[in-house]
Amino acid sequence: QVQLVESGGGLVQAGGSLRLSCAVSGRTFSRYGMGWFRQAPGKEREFVAGITRRGWSTSTTYYADSVKGRFAISRDNAKNTVYLQMNSLKPEDTAVYYCAASPAAQALGVARSYDYWGQGTQVTVSS
Repeated sequence: QVQLVESGGGLVQAGGSLRLSCAVSGRTFSRYGMGWFRQAPGKEREFVAGITRRGWSTSTTYYADSVKGRFAISRDNAKNTVYLQMNSLKPEDTAVYYCAASPAAQALGVARSYDYWGQGTQVTVSS
């Protein structure tokens, strides 16, 4: 059993920053590829960022074009936690953000690669 709990969401003004955290329990965290997705009302869930199962300093990261240069995904295997640092936030970043874990080696840019999902945390960016 793998459980994921997101935190750190909230209301922020455009241009501001926010850091999301995802705590993982149940299995060996360092073995998981991790990802962040988001879903706005009435829209499909979309990929935001992913990181391979190696340590944060050596892992490969992936980003959606819409967040490149603004967001950064990282992981702390000692804390069983993955982070999403969000800078220069825009109103279009408003969504529920979900973290997800992939126990097997597979493409991290698609939702079907992930077996475990958190409950989501709301991010609202005001203009």
